[in-house]
Amino acid sequence: MPQFSANLGFLWPDDSLADAIRAAKSAGFHAVECHFPFDEPIDAVQQSLEETGFTMLGLNTIRGPLNAGMAALPDSVPEARVAIDQAFDYGSQIQALNVHVMAGKTAGERAEKVYLDNLKYASDVAAKNNMSVLIEPLNPYDMPGYFLRDTAHACDLISTLQLTNVKLMFDCYHIGRTEGDVISRFKECFPYIGHIQFASVPDRGPPDRGIVDYDAVFAAIDAGGWKRPLGAEYKVESLTEDSLDWLNSYI
Repeated sequence: MPQFSANLGFLWPDDSLADAIRAAKSAGFHAVECHFPFDEPIDAVQQSLEETGFTMLGLNTIRGPLNAGMAALPDSVPEARVAIDQAFDYGSQIQALNVHVMAGKTAGERAEKVYLDNLKYASDVAAKNNMSVLIEPLNPYDMPGYFLRDTAHACDLISTLQLTNVKLMFDCYHIGRTEGDVISRFKECFPYIGHIQFASVPDRGPPDRGIVDYDAVFAAIDAGGWKRPLGAEYKVESLTEDSLDWLNSYI
């Protein structure tokens, strides 16, 4: 039976992060993750994680001026590294497991070299904090021009780096929008994966609608040996509680 993490960048968006963590516990989730928590009081977040017994699975580096991250931007290396430091500093204080290092909108060999160099830097920072680095391809409908095009591109970069703490964020939604068969891609990418997220395709809503059969996807992920919580990173139309019929079927 799969377990699930609430992505609090999208779920309970009107609550403070500390209150959203408590709401996720009450709803039956098994862990939490977030996007950009840097304005949230660390003490309050720590307290809510202790109360619930939850692990914070991850957070992101800031989006930067192009609203897409900075780590592959050739002219933004100092700013990208400040963002990496910021994310790991905050994450380490709440005992988060991962930081998603956002690449930015760019392309080309120079951008790839800069990205690899910044990922090496992030890997070093992560190792000092007993954390890991995640990289994530984003589909061109939601994020046109994003550096990481698809899972093959991301896995090639991870293979080039050969760093055990740099892994793939396998987002079933982005993959379903651009790469087709999510289950086949999961099997191909499995050795590289550090975290899994999901939402319906194509509207990024709850997983009990859309063209991807998530009962089959979750069963394949479970059968493949993945035992960590899967991240529910979907957009809600009204109250988060009204979107949780899919979760209740697994509790």
